Amino acid sequence: MDVPLSMEEVLNQIKQLDDSGMSLSKKKVKQTNPELMQCALYYFPSWEHAVQSSINIKE
Repeated sequence: MDVPLSMEEVLNQIKQLDDSGMSLSKKKVKQTNPELMQCALYYFPSWEHAVQSSINIKE
């Protein structure tokens, strides 16, 4: 599978969504940014893991 985003890019995009006040719900992101969702699920076992990882890099 060709993954267009690196793990770091996935985490940065999730962080940007969160910082801008956008919803991080799996359903919403899947609708608005399917590429981000697909890449996140390639690197992480679930969307929730990807979101949690992006939160951890903020601290």
